[in-house]
Amino acid sequence: MRIGPVEIGPGALLAPMEAVTDLPFRTICEEHGAVLTFTEFLSAEGLTRGAERVVRRMWPSLGGRRFGVQVFGREPDVLARAAAVAADAGACVVDINMGCPARKVTAGTCGAALMREPALAAAIVGAVRAALPASIPVTVKHRLGWSDLCINAPEFALRMVEAGAAMVSVHGRTREQGFSGQVRLGPIAAVRAALPKEIPVVGNGDVKTVDDYRRMKSETGCDAVMVGRAARGNPWLFRAIHAIETGAALPSLPAIAEQRAVWRRHADLVVEYASDQMCLHELRKTLAWYSRGLYGGATLRGRVFSEAQPQNVIDLGEGFFATLEARERARADTSEVPVADVGARCLARHLRRRGETGDKICAG
Repeated sequence: MRIGPVEIGPGALLAPMEAVTDLPFRTICEEHGAVLTFTEFLSAEGLTRGAERVVRRMWPSLGGRRFGVQVFGREPDVLARAAAVAADAGACVVDINMGCPARKVTAGTCGAALMREPALAAAIVGAVRAALPASIPVTVKHRLGWSDLCINAPEFALRMVEAGAAMVSVHGRTREQGFSGQVRLGPIAAVRAALPKEIPVVGNGDVKTVDDYRRMKSETGCDAVMVGRAARGNPWLFRAIHAIETGAALPSLPAIAEQRAVWRRHADLVVEYASDQMCLHELRKTLAWYSRGLYGGATLRGRVFSEAQPQNVIDLGEGFFATLEARERARADTSEVPVADVGARCLARHLRRRGETGDKICAG
């Protein structure tokens, strides 16, 4: 797939998510096959003012990997200046958020609210396109529309492309739905049909398993898929999707030892890159993600948020995974079902449900 001049390899993209797609999270997803990741959505006004709390969330990917920066706002000139800041930081793509359903965003008539102002949205895309070199494409992420009474995704997407967008990503819900209800694939297919073939359309919403991925691709005709909330604690989904796209054999669910190693890699990245104020919070959250679906995970999550020191959280996680590995070894020669299999089955069941009762994340 090509996004303007930028070629993307086979696999899934990681959706931008507030308070989720920080550098450690993006790194883990990249290491497991995500072909392009995006920063959290960033305030254009904050970037142009150089606000530390905004700028510090625009970490370039490690190892020189390409990354996208997502910005939000409603003033074309401000968004244009913010895009230039993102380009200076090394972004290979600048994405404009026109899909976030959160009240704090739509109350300022940004995010999904822009779908009710297509002329302004087009002006924003045009201003951002003019502010960037030709080597950096502009993309737009939006929803089906504001509500069931106003589903305008196909015509909205076409207008964004005419204004200069090189790719559109469509979340299969309306703003009114937020993250509730079922994702709808028909309108995403309508967007694909409305746009020129050379403009990639990315489907987004409720892609939790490889079956969800296949359904999104087959029923919408989209060129690629963007994974959001289901990637929390489950970067292996990117590995599986990459295998499908390359014709390789599907990898098995990760063993407990691998889950432990990846969680610890994630935790170490948090310790290295998170601010002192955020380190404890991020470690708690990360351990909660990786423990879901595993034996004893609920008990662990009941304890993790009472820990007051980062090292205590890491020790708690190490003890949790060590216990699972010990139980697995102890049962290896018995007729009982190994804990690894129990954990894998629980994880598989959980992944089918993931996102239905999860935290609300602004992932417009």
